[in-house]
Amino acid sequence: MSIVEGVSEFLPISSTGHLILATDILKIAQTGFVKDFEIIIQLGAIFAIVALYWNSLYRNIEVWKKVIIAFIPTGIIGLILFKFIKSYLLGNLYITLAALLIGGILLIVLEMIYKDKVHHVGKIEEITYANAFLIGLCQSIAIIPGVSRSAATIIGALLLGTKRKVAVEFSFLLAVPTMLAATGLDLIKSNFSYSPEQWLMLGIGFLGSFIVALIVVKWFLKFVQTHTFIPFGIYRIVAAILFYVVVIR
Repeated sequence: MSIVEGVSEFLPISSTGHLILATDILKIAQTGFVKDFEIIIQLGAIFAIVALYWNSLYRNIEVWKKVIIAFIPTGIIGLILFKFIKSYLLGNLYITLAALLIGGILLIVLEMIYKDKVHHVGKIEEITYANAFLIGLCQSIAIIPGVSRSAATIIGALLLGTKRKVAVEFSFLLAVPTMLAATGLDLIKSNFSYSPEQWLMLGIGFLGSFIVALIVVKWFLKFVQTHTFIPFGIYRIVAAILFYVVVIR
């Protein structure tokens, strides 16, 4: 589970969606702890970003301002809809597969439409506050499992004229407050009522996702400099169809 999280958190393929599909394949019941686990192990992946971008996060106040502005829409929507998300969206295979499929189609279509678009924003500092907020609105769509927080923010940034590598890096940094808030809220709601064995599983999940995310993030940054997101769109479509045909039917 932690490997699935580490690989999928920052790729535009939906980590939440893949965790839901993984638990179904592995026949893991969607208990309250499992739902907590799926959220909390994302913290390991987030710490990979903190480790890689420590200088940007620590020294550059302007970057922090843009990230916080982008976080506001998701923070508000996530707080309001917290119970609804955990009760009705997380664990729903049909919603997840539909979001994977539709998201894959949109990735391909948008790449074909905007492949010749001139992207003028070459640094995170050059993203306006208004555009940062709009990117945050795009991210809020990812409360639907299968949409992909990474895909939503990257597509939003690209449509607003941000260069591909900058869009990816901004998506990485925006994940830090977003997932810290989600993890913190979930811990508060759970009252830290985990058994020693459950804390051990959370620790293993944290470490595993941290290590895998470090590797994947470095690879992804190199990949986007010479490739489009079309392969991820194709993967999403194929994964959604195969899972429906093989597992559900």
